[in-house]
Amino acid sequence: MRRKVALVTGCGKGIGRAIVEKLTEKYFVVGLSRTVVDLGLDYFKMIACDISDEQQVKKRIAEIIEDFGQVDVLVNNAGIGAFGVLEQIESDVFKQMMDVNVQGTFLMNKYVVPHMKAARVGHIVQIASDVSKRTFAEGSVYCASKYAQDAMTSSLRAEVREFNVKVSSIYPGLTDTHFAASTPGEEHKQGWLSPYDVADAVNYILSSPKHVVVDELMIHPMSQDY
Repeated sequence: MRRKVALVTGCGKGIGRAIVEKLTEKYFVVGLSRTVVDLGLDYFKMIACDISDEQQVKKRIAEIIEDFGQVDVLVNNAGIGAFGVLEQIESDVFKQMMDVNVQGTFLMNKYVVPHMKAARVGHIVQIASDVSKRTFAEGSVYCASKYAQDAMTSSLRAEVREFNVKVSSIYPGLTDTHFAASTPGEEHKQGWLSPYDVADAVNYILSSPKHVVVDELMIHPMSQDY
């Protein structure tokens, strides 16, 4: 029996890698990443792609459809963050966050959704952030990018439901990864979510019955004060 195909962005490390490891238990997973690395997994193929570049995304999605016939699941995971008081953030940093977090999500959806609508089946899972729902000092640009990404995802959910395409958003709290140039396992991260906690949430959502869609799922570590 053909395995369904899951497409995951930002899969080289952290949450993306954990999601890939979990999904290869059931799916053939295609990963998009700026840098191709060998994860040593069966039922997995990694492809180089800058998701903020429309021509790259358009080409890669066309190749994936040609090779596999369909994308059954899209996990929009790729994202970047930089923090600081607003007036000290450089314009190129602002643009980069918007390019990856907002435009990257837009482009992936733009070129995958038509195939899901045509097939009248599919599931898009957005790895958002709890700051899609709140703000904090020195997070103005990152929060703005996640709010925009979340609004886009919510609107898309309404657009595609009539085509039997599900859209789910996961809002993780503090997660122990390389995010924002940090190092996993640092002492202050004790008790934070593991990337595998988020991967388990993805698996839970994708395992829902056909008549069920989990619109939104927010998860936090017990240690987080929010």
